[in-house]
Amino acid sequence: MDMYKDRYISLTKKLETVLNQAIEDKYIPGANLLVLKEGQEIAYCQAGYTDVEGRIPVRRDSIYRMYSLSKPITGAAVMILMERGLIDLADPVSKYLPGFVNQKVATDAGPIPVKRDMMIKDLLSMTSGLPYPDPSHPAGREADEVFRNIIDNLHSASAMTTLQIANSLGKCSLHFQPGEHWMYGTSADILGAIVEVVSGMKYSEFLKKEIFDPLGMKDTAFYVPSDKQDRFAKLYENVNDTFIEKPTNNLGIEYTMKNPPAFESGGAGLASTIEDYAKFATMLLNHGELDGVKILSPKTVEFFTSGELLPGQQEDMRNRETLLAGYTYSNLMRVMKKPGLAFLNGAIGEYGWDGWLGTYFCNFPNEKISFLFMMQKKDSGTDTLTRKLRNIVMAELF
Repeated sequence: MDMYKDRYISLTKKLETVLNQAIEDKYIPGANLLVLKEGQEIAYCQAGYTDVEGRIPVRRDSIYRMYSLSKPITGAAVMILMERGLIDLADPVSKYLPGFVNQKVATDAGPIPVKRDMMIKDLLSMTSGLPYPDPSHPAGREADEVFRNIIDNLHSASAMTTLQIANSLGKCSLHFQPGEHWMYGTSADILGAIVEVVSGMKYSEFLKKEIFDPLGMKDTAFYVPSDKQDRFAKLYENVNDTFIEKPTNNLGIEYTMKNPPAFESGGAGLASTIEDYAKFATMLLNHGELDGVKILSPKTVEFFTSGELLPGQQEDMRNRETLLAGYTYSNLMRVMKKPGLAFLNGAIGEYGWDGWLGTYFCNFPNEKISFLFMMQKKDSGTDTLTRKLRNIVMAELF
């Protein structure tokens, strides 16, 4: 890598300039960014604060709420079960979760039976018909009732477990027939519950045993213990040019994350650091291995990271997620198919995902590059700042 030293210094400076400007403009309170090539760091930047009031600066080991960046890890957990012959992606979800027996689909004329059982593959592709809470349609309103119940009981002795929540969601109406459309929803939470049933252990225990401990992801879990709380980034919103902390239990994830939760959300529940998540990303780029530890086989990684939607499902994704133009979706991640349609500079075959508060990762398998960005800004996902930073990396390294 020494021959590229000047180039990497230039890249870091350009990234720092944009990141520092975002801090100065009070666009975000703080963030860090990491770029790797063939597992080696070629750029790292950090700026701002994880705790504005306490003036605690962002560090390499700052811990962030992952929200939907939990999903690729859940996808990998399912791949582990698949390659061991413990599940079939054509298995009906009802084989593992009784709440999914005899499901119904909401229609204007009332609920109707499903034409076929929901399958594990539907969950991985977000073609299940399971919505997130949404007041605009009946299925979304039913899901909202479940999540209200989760949040209302978060701190009680009757806090709902991962399995209880999955079965409750299974009893709700679907927004469409399984496999007929695409819509982002609670599918990953159901997959976490299936992993529990198949493995015979709590979802957190499975992830720790099969992914986190082998990869050395020591700061990744469904809660942040007391000795790590000083590294835990707060969530902020800019109100009248001032950052105001915005505690939220969105999607049943307790804001402080101080204690192990009853609900271990495969779709939104993990906390992690940029370096921990980089280990996961690098493992995938290395065809399933990191530092001699094998998590997945190369062929499973290829399957995991290269799927796509059927044409009608792809049209749904295009209509629902305008800024994901150029991408398809499979196994709980976006996959770039048509870079010319995208809103950022991309490459065929890149894959990854993001989280509600701005956590983000993508891998470029052909170039062996990983890009990771962590911040805690409400309603962010793949943010305009993320795209600007990514475009710099694409211009410098591709």
